[in-house]
Amino acid sequence: MRVLNLYFSSTGNTEKVAQEIADTAQSEGHQVELLKITEDINVEFFDYDFIFAGSGVYEWLPGQAVIKVFSELRRKYVKSGKLKPASPRMAGKKAVVYCTYGGAHTGVKEAIPAVKYMAQLFDHLGFEILDEWYIVGEYVPDKFKDFNLIGRLGDIRGRPNADDLKAIAGRVKGILKV
Repeated sequence: MRVLNLYFSSTGNTEKVAQEIADTAQSEGHQVELLKITEDINVEFFDYDFIFAGSGVYEWLPGQAVIKVFSELRRKYVKSGKLKPASPRMAGKKAVVYCTYGGAHTGVKEAIPAVKYMAQLFDHLGFEILDEWYIVGEYVPDKFKDFNLIGRLGDIRGRPNADDLKAIAGRVKGILKV
């Protein structure tokens, strides 16, 4: 199966998760392309059977590079006729959308809008969204380091950690069998 793992990471948290997803999917025998989102990225979603898409959470949304790229892709797919009224399902096209988040103030609720935002493009294109993954990630910038200890999630230093990545590997193995 052709798998795309498309991600944006400014602190390295989402990149750790993206790498684990790619490594696990490859170990399961899938052809995987790991692609970091930049503002000048060129990607064709319909070339893949399965897409993982992830980002860190920034003010309740995915990174600005994700928003820009997804907006451009939406316009491209509208213009080409691939985004159709009523969003009919495309046979064999599946997606998982994921994020890393710190949730110092309200926990996972801070991350839900980011994942829902990314999922909408896939839903509109007719991909079956199999799951949404929310992975805790530490605050990396020095000015936010205190949030690693005082937030609703408790001590999140070092996350995603080895246990988090092991759980991701298990999820990947399971979801690719669907």
